Amino acid sequence: MNRLTDTHMPDHARWLDVARGVLNAEAAAISEAVARVDAGMTRAIETILAHSGKVVVTGLGKSGLVGQKIVATLCSTGTPAVFLHASEAFHGDLGIYTPGDPTILLSKSGTTAELLRLVPILREFESPLIGILGNTESPLAKLMDIVIDGAVRAEADVNNLAPTSSTTLAMALGDALAVSLVYARGFTEEDFARYHPGGQLGRNMRLRVRDVMHQGEQVAWVTPDQPVKQIVIAMTQKPLGAACVMDDTRLIGLITDGDLRRALTAHDDIRALTARDIMTPHPITVSPGETLKAALVLMENRTSQISVLPVVDPAAERCLGLIRVHDIYHEG
Repeated sequence: MNRLTDTHMPDHARWLDVARGVLNAEAAAISEAVARVDAGMTRAIETILAHSGKVVVTGLGKSGLVGQKIVATLCSTGTPAVFLHASEAFHGDLGIYTPGDPTILLSKSGTTAELLRLVPILREFESPLIGILGNTESPLAKLMDIVIDGAVRAEADVNNLAPTSSTTLAMALGDALAVSLVYARGFTEEDFARYHPGGQLGRNMRLRVRDVMHQGEQVAWVTPDQPVKQIVIAMTQKPLGAACVMDDTRLIGLITDGDLRRALTAHDDIRALTARDIMTPHPITVSPGETLKAALVLMENRTSQISVLPVVDPAAERCLGLIRVHDIYHEG
């Protein structure tokens, strides 16, 4: 039967109810776990901080996939970490260990056979064992040095079978551990940028406004008494979306494409208008030494977003040029 004509097919409202129920269930699992975060988390942080080497994270199935994400988060925030597949560990992958490397073991049931078999071997490597476990009374929990409680009342799956709430909580606990280590290590934005040199995030934290700004002949520079017609011509020739209104080297205003549209809307005859009449006085500016991230915050973290900023040297009080939001996102 064609499902599109099947009168018994669930309606869209019901699908949305299920979807919202999943989100509510997973949010509740995290919320309920907050009160159970105790000295186990503190001991895990202390154990990892005390070791100069790496952290090993292991698990199977969906727990293994969560473990890989935790490894990625730890590595990107200053804690060296590697993922160990619990089955492959018995076939040579244990070579990643150096004595004392802490191990984080992930399991909802706490009865994963491969993890239970692995514990005695990890003891030979003097590995402190940290369990993020869904059952704190399980066989695996009894073998851990430190247990972080990852129990959930039920999965968000309508059949209470698919790992959903449990994996979400395990990942959130991994995030809590990683971010706590960030705080404990005094890990800074500069450190984060060092580990993220590529992509938009790394670009925004690594590059400075001076690296991408437009200056000199690239910019439309106008005087306060310059007629609007000349300003339109200048902005057409230097299409950056704005013109800097200057009193010598001092910025006194900014004219954007939006200012021109508003002037045309408000006046039938613009021939008598000058830059002073339509400019935005005392515009928001950015220093050339600020990061692209800081410039983006100035543009976007406001009720009415802006797409271009004048760049002003605060020491000399001199306008140097313009930076656009396009310049921040463009790899150029």
